[in-house]
Amino acid sequence: MRYPSYLTLYESGELERRVNKALEMLKECRVCPHNCKVNRLEDERGFCKVGRYVVVSDYFPHFGEEFPIRGYRGSGTIFFGYCNMRCVYCQNYDVSHLGKGRIMTPEDLADAMLELQEYGCHNINLVTPSHVVPQILEALLIAVEKGLRIPIVYNTSSYDSLETIKLLDGIVDIYLADLKYLNEYYGRKYSKVKKYPEVAKEVIREMYRQVGNLKVDERGIALKGLLIRHLVLPNDISTTKEVMEFLRSIDDKLAVNVMKQYFPYYKAWDYPELSRRITEEEYSRALEQAKGFNLVLD
Repeated sequence: MRYPSYLTLYESGELERRVNKALEMLKECRVCPHNCKVNRLEDERGFCKVGRYVVVSDYFPHFGEEFPIRGYRGSGTIFFGYCNMRCVYCQNYDVSHLGKGRIMTPEDLADAMLELQEYGCHNINLVTPSHVVPQILEALLIAVEKGLRIPIVYNTSSYDSLETIKLLDGIVDIYLADLKYLNEYYGRKYSKVKKYPEVAKEVIREMYRQVGNLKVDERGIALKGLLIRHLVLPNDISTTKEVMEFLRSIDDKLAVNVMKQYFPYYKAWDYPELSRRITEEEYSRALEQAKGFNLVLD
């Protein structure tokens, strides 16, 4: 059995130092690229609407992820409430936009991680974590002290602070990173954030530097590495060609999931160009543009 990287940092005392450094970032919040500068330690709220403690919508063994993530016993998925993006087509808008869920203290969150490990899950899968990394690390330290021993999956839309991602070096074994589009205008119009392409490219390069290509065990279950998700949107709003060209500049053998399940959820109907499913032709073209990568079609 391969032990997760964070155990080395825990044994050296570095994990505790990272926790303290991360919590300092909450005082004038710079946890994500919005840099709201509110004091979240005093429960002030910025763009993400989360104060001192996380909101968790649900947690359970998830069997809907890519096979290397879900394996045979499920991925121990924790869905965090709210988000630092406002994608108009979000399928989980009740969680990410409306904050459905309950507040959890670090002790509560640590217990949830340990419960998922008890279920036999292959990993702890942190969904939409970009705005709550300090709180997650605070809980992780408690969980490790109580016996957590499975890898961490950082499941992100890639609108992350580079400073925050660097804090995760040696803590996260598996990055599961969306790359939505490489068009500044689309990022602003459809996700309501500034500089999405610039930010996402920078942090994905850093994720790759930390963990490299996806590595799996003899059963095909992820041990470490980067897996990129790319959701194909209608009318080439996903800029798939540009996305794949960028990914090739990192490594043409990256693990990439080109996803076809787009549906016009939430406010997508307000945008005619997003108000339909993609066609088979659009998906086939996207697959052709992704040719050569280690495709994970799952």
